[in-house]
Amino acid sequence: MIKILILISRFKNLLLQESVNIVCLDVPYPANYGGAINMFHKIRWLHKKGIAVYLHCFQYGERGPAQELEKHCKGIYYYKRKTGLRSFLSFLPYNVKSRVSVELKKNLLKNDFPIIFEALHTCYLLSDKDFKKRNKLFRESNIEHEYFLHLAKNEKNIFKKFYFYTEAFKLKRFEKVVIHSNVMLIVSTEDEAYFKNAYPQSDVKFLPSFHQNDQLLIQTGVSNYILYHGNLSVSENYVAASWLIDHVFCGVKLPVIIAGLNPPQFLEEKISQYSHITLKKNCSREEMDSLIENAQIHCLYTPQATGLKLKLLNVLYKGRFVIANAYMLHGTALQKSCVVADTSTEYIRAIEECMTKEFSEQQIETRKNDLKIYNNEWNTDQLIKYIKH
Repeated sequence: MIKILILISRFKNLLLQESVNIVCLDVPYPANYGGAINMFHKIRWLHKKGIAVYLHCFQYGERGPAQELEKHCKGIYYYKRKTGLRSFLSFLPYNVKSRVSVELKKNLLKNDFPIIFEALHTCYLLSDKDFKKRNKLFRESNIEHEYFLHLAKNEKNIFKKFYFYTEAFKLKRFEKVVIHSNVMLIVSTEDEAYFKNAYPQSDVKFLPSFHQNDQLLIQTGVSNYILYHGNLSVSENYVAASWLIDHVFCGVKLPVIIAGLNPPQFLEEKISQYSHITLKKNCSREEMDSLIENAQIHCLYTPQATGLKLKLLNVLYKGRFVIANAYMLHGTALQKSCVVADTSTEYIRAIEECMTKEFSEQQIETRKNDLKIYNNEWNTDQLIKYIKH
């Protein structure tokens, strides 16, 4: 009899369990770049809080089905992204058109759970009349047309430059689809202001990105090298690394490490010209964490103020001194945790000041207070409120 009551109780709990669909633009594991980090750790924390996650993700490139996701999801659906010329020759943005899926719609209609659309790229179904009565959450990652305009300006390849400009125009036109969401969840205060101004009738909320750090892992003391890291296959990051080499690192005769995924050939050649700069490419998660935790200084730079840079949060949770330009800190309220530098002279002066300083327990406590609004558990609780709305 007791066993029957336990089974009935478990069955009731299963029925009462809050559930959510999450539509991801990519397979969110391995979590080795900004978008995947945000998506994976959101899923991880929702599962931790007892939310049943039904994950829908687009599979392309080398990112295939990931067994790790099964630990955190009630169900997982993979869809093939339709890349190629046909998707480009569309009035829809290429990043949207290539993710239009009949199967996705069928699977989302199999339940009545809320739907989180991760990034504008996944929002094709937001305006679909069959989802009119569903609770739909748009999760912003960038003001996409601005992001693609910056990519276009920094791109050297003429064909890619044309694609980025074209995509920026299409994304700007498509963006108004977000008015069909019940709530917009925005990653930075600057982006929040943009969406509130552009769509004043919509419910717009600030909700920072999720990240891999559940606690501070900063080491006290002093180290002997400077670190820049990022996905070096992305133009924003290889342009940043190149600028730092040409304007900052060339002028400091101190050990520098540049680490990241798939660096372009020109960047490898540039680094090879300097004996004090070392390239670490395609590091394992463990190796990258070690590099971050043991660096004395993290030099961060971005040529564009778009979204929230997750590597900024990562180094603030794990690293000692952080030097960053104003664009990197745009909309974050994290200026107190960093040394702000916008010119090469300011970067070099900051490096000279921080290189021999010890990072203290008091500085760790100050950092902890500054990072309160970027707490995964707190932000998960806020997200669950919107899911249940």
